[in-house]
Amino acid sequence: MAERQALIFPDGFLWGAATASHQYEGGNTNNQWYTWERAGHIKSGESCGRACDWWTNAERDFDAAQRMGLNALRLSLEWSRIEPSPGQWDDRALARYRQMLAVLRARGIEPLVTLHHFTHPIWFEKRGAFLAPDSIPLFTRYTAKVVEELDGLCDFWCTFNEPNVYAIRGYQIGGSPPGHVGDLRGAVRAVANMARAHAAAYCEIHRLQPGARVGWAQHYNIFDPARAWSPLDRLVAGIQDSGFNEAFSHAILRGRAPFPFNLLSGDLRDVRGTCDYVGINCYARDLVAFDLRRPAEVFGRRFPAPGAPQGDVGADSLYGEIYPQSILRVAQRVRAFGKPIYVLENGVADASDRLRPWVIARALRSVRDALDQGIDMRGYFHWSLVDNFEWDNGWSMRFGLLALDEKTQERSPRPSAEFYTEIAHANALTAEMVKRYAPTASDQVFG
Repeated sequence: MAERQALIFPDGFLWGAATASHQYEGGNTNNQWYTWERAGHIKSGESCGRACDWWTNAERDFDAAQRMGLNALRLSLEWSRIEPSPGQWDDRALARYRQMLAVLRARGIEPLVTLHHFTHPIWFEKRGAFLAPDSIPLFTRYTAKVVEELDGLCDFWCTFNEPNVYAIRGYQIGGSPPGHVGDLRGAVRAVANMARAHAAAYCEIHRLQPGARVGWAQHYNIFDPARAWSPLDRLVAGIQDSGFNEAFSHAILRGRAPFPFNLLSGDLRDVRGTCDYVGINCYARDLVAFDLRRPAEVFGRRFPAPGAPQGDVGADSLYGEIYPQSILRVAQRVRAFGKPIYVLENGVADASDRLRPWVIARALRSVRDALDQGIDMRGYFHWSLVDNFEWDNGWSMRFGLLALDEKTQERSPRPSAEFYTEIAHANALTAEMVKRYAPTASDQVFG
């Protein structure tokens, strides 16, 4: 009975929060997302501005993370700060990143550093970004520079955040730079070249740091057939799943893209096996129904399950069905890599904190279930530490454990921050915690 009243996590389990440079630092005016903002593509009409003011004072949030008992923090480097012009390095930017990592380590917080979290220099974008012939050596050169400069402060690297999202939103949907619509060839080529860049960076990091841990963060969305009995629903759900979830990860697992994307991807044999861990970002689920009116979506209409929990409305849409139990399903899927698995993002847009405690509790039930099945789960990073500038939705979606007034830069902990603090300090989730912070999750976690 006692075991049913607490989910105990392994010694050394990482309790973290995830962040990203453009969304947190402020003042990033030399990357392609700044150009995108200036062109009027932020749906809320807002600007990133100071963001969370990390370039000036990240330390205040590092202190908050320490008080919460977090032992890890995921952050990204802003390539456009480090290499503002081709081959020109900014020593002050590198010094600031060294300072940030040293401060984290002094607080007992291990940094997990992402090299590319959706942003890169304007000059790189103008060359064609990851469609450019020299994109792989350019990314490798940047990687080598930062690893050499930050050696001794970080040996835990994430090459790319959500390459599938980057490619689909940038080349297929048009919701992110470069804003192409219906460019399937561009999306597939971008994913393939990012896979090659990942593999080259993996080898370069290990050349410089033989003991480093190197992986990437893959966004996994769940695509379930709306009618399990329908062969057409199952078919289109499977195609959407393969196209979104597998193009990059399959290259690392198998050394090739899944059919039919392999027809456009070229030779990816050198990508196979280039990871020391698998990072998974898990948020949502779509039900998929066959629909002849949706040719651009492979004739699959996506929608949330009736009555399913959904986060706050963004600038123009709902985020979708919040589905933290996807962590177990994704972990079962990626155990085929035979590598440790980290949940590198999981969370919900929820200004009033009505769902976030439930999301945390339900997510950790999934992590514990995966551990019980013998899956090597090593950590959970909640998205996000502080309310952040949410890309094209601006400030209209609030993901933070800490609420932020972006005008005054004042922070205030939400109840979910107190909940997560108790979990991290205890290295456990207890029934009493769930009863106080997430009573609606009690039966799902301990029932």
